[in-house]
Amino acid sequence: MKLYFVPHITVLLMACSVSAPVQAADTESGHAMLSGEDLTAASERIRQTGAKMREDLRKARAHLDAQKAQDETEKARLAAEKTRQAAERQHQEELERQQALKEKQQREAQLATQERMRKEAAARAEQQAERQRQDALTAKQQEAAREQAARTRAAEALKDARASVGIRAFGDDRQAARTRAAEALKKARESTGVRAFGE
Repeated sequence: MKLYFVPHITVLLMACSVSAPVQAADTESGHAMLSGEDLTAASERIRQTGAKMREDLRKARAHLDAQKAQDETEKARLAAEKTRQAAERQHQEELERQQALKEKQQREAQLATQERMRKEAAARAEQQAERQRQDALTAKQQEAAREQAARTRAAEALKDARASVGIRAFGDDRQAARTRAAEALKKARESTGVRAFGE
């Protein structure tokens, strides 16, 4: 605003300076007039003042336009920086989300593997225990069968011993019958094992 109004004030001051001698001359002589040179000089001063005023206005506008362009550039730079930072934050958040998801999936896979291995180990242990029960049951059944066979053979041996000497002889000679029965029982034990006759 100062650059715009100062030249007008200058023009007014110059006009006053030009009219002052005229008024003084007119007061002294009553008939004095401005010469052509004075008018030419005044016109030149007014022209130069106007040209300077236009130049100052042009410079002021150019400075204002440059400042405006600089402000717009700075505003655009700040906006671009803000956008870049937002994009960078979003990218970082996405990376963190993916990393967290990956770690979660790894933990779940590890837990699933551990659970599967635990179940497989439990199944193997159960199968082994079942095999051991079956083996024990089979062994017990085989032992019972051997014991029964031993008893059967002992009874048959005793029956054969009695038949060989006759009922009467067996009753008269008890010692001989006991001896033959003991031998038959010994043979039966030797063929089936002593444990078969433990019970």
